[in-house]
Amino acid sequence: MIYLVILYAVTLVNCKSPHIIMIVADDMGFNDVSFHGSKQIPTPNIDKIATEGVILNNYYVLPICTPSRSAIMTGRYPIHTGMQSDTIFAANAWGVGLDEKFLPQYLKNVGYKTHAIGKWHLGFFSKEYTPTYRGFDSFYGYYGGQADYWDHSLASNGWWGLDLHYDTPSSSKSIFNQWGNYSTAMYSMEAIDRIRNHNSTQPMFLYLAYQAVHSANLREYPLQAPQEWIDKFSHIKHKGRQSYASMMGVMDHWIGQITSELLKQNMLDDSIIIFTSDNGGPANGLNNNWASNYPLRGTKTTVYEGGVRGAACIWSKELSKNPRVSNDLMHITDWLPTLLSAAGVDTILLPDLDGLNLWDTLINQVPSPRTEVLINIDPLLYMNAALRVGDWKIVKQNNFYDGWYPPPEVSNEIEEYDVKCPPPPLLPRSCDKKDGKLCLFNIKYDPCEYTDLSASNPHIYQFMLERLNFYNKSMVESRRNTFRDPLADPKLYNGVWKTWVSS
Repeated sequence: MIYLVILYAVTLVNCKSPHIIMIVADDMGFNDVSFHGSKQIPTPNIDKIATEGVILNNYYVLPICTPSRSAIMTGRYPIHTGMQSDTIFAANAWGVGLDEKFLPQYLKNVGYKTHAIGKWHLGFFSKEYTPTYRGFDSFYGYYGGQADYWDHSLASNGWWGLDLHYDTPSSSKSIFNQWGNYSTAMYSMEAIDRIRNHNSTQPMFLYLAYQAVHSANLREYPLQAPQEWIDKFSHIKHKGRQSYASMMGVMDHWIGQITSELLKQNMLDDSIIIFTSDNGGPANGLNNNWASNYPLRGTKTTVYEGGVRGAACIWSKELSKNPRVSNDLMHITDWLPTLLSAAGVDTILLPDLDGLNLWDTLINQVPSPRTEVLINIDPLLYMNAALRVGDWKIVKQNNFYDGWYPPPEVSNEIEEYDVKCPPPPLLPRSCDKKDGKLCLFNIKYDPCEYTDLSASNPHIYQFMLERLNFYNKSMVESRRNTFRDPLADPKLYNGVWKTWVSS
């Protein structure tokens, strides 16, 4: 008996938890990476993670930033946390509820060192909502939803101020000395510094949420990149798309530097690397941006595939033994239980999660436990809803950016997309019908959502409608707060966006 206890203790010591590096691209289109077929924008370093790991081809996110990020951190559908509607603007006093436990809090409980770098966008009106109060040992980045890539200012709610901070649990400092430094490089170098100075005997969770490739403050030049990178994409004649591609190129370059540093520090073999977009790309000039989800339908803000089919992949040494493309259904809420399982945490007893543990599916290719995905129900801002069950998807969506938007014309390149569809119809079929009916698509055979099958499949339509209503009944009230609090004005704080409500 004593021998068995000693053997068990030794086994626990030898089971080293992996380092987890989660890289989140902001507003990146599904087909803006070459592992999905883009020739226009080569992404060799992201491709290396993808092609030597697992490409997630049936992976869903939320249609906008804040809901997706809340889903990563909580493992819960935004309809169950009150984060289903809108993004957080800087002068609005709301965020993810303090009763929600975040992924880094779980990881700290099992010995992880945790760092957040880049974009937060989950609330900062009170210090308790900022990263180092939600489980991170350090934070270097910006609290809001967008910023200038060079001067790190945020324009929001009619006000303007610096939004760049370095936080620890004991202090918070605004950073004034990075003017003129490009944010993608800044955040990457901070990540490299964290890796270089980390005691590799302790597991690390590094959450790197890039600003790229989100539009900067909306002005004359919202897509920003260093000139030498813009020159590298001179074959793209459309200036907006050229700038966007340059931003992708910079991000891909620095991701390569980060993986090289992991290798140099002998941490790579003990690491899990995730790359994911937070929502679909804002195509065709939406938000003055030129992302591409084509041939998928729709853009950011919509619940069509172009708004919610995420570009994502995962790498580990174990996964690299059998690299593949996975068509298993997966949702962004699944990261929390999946990564906790990889870290050795028993996820069965975790309360109130919507995310499912897919670690065994990823590692051993056992059948996925996920058979359906609630994409979202937003009753306030965009008034859309979508649910996928198996191959079927039910959609309620207004007519805002609901078409198919190929990249702006370039030289005679022909993109070879993973998703194969015939040419789109001249006019999209509305899924916000006057008779109140929703659209029904078979995503397996119609991934570009051309043909509404609700009339020809009434029994399936009724089943899908009932499932959507089931989720609707479980929805909590939205936490959205649109009041522009005058106490948030950066002029009151030396020109800096900072917390303004005392606890």
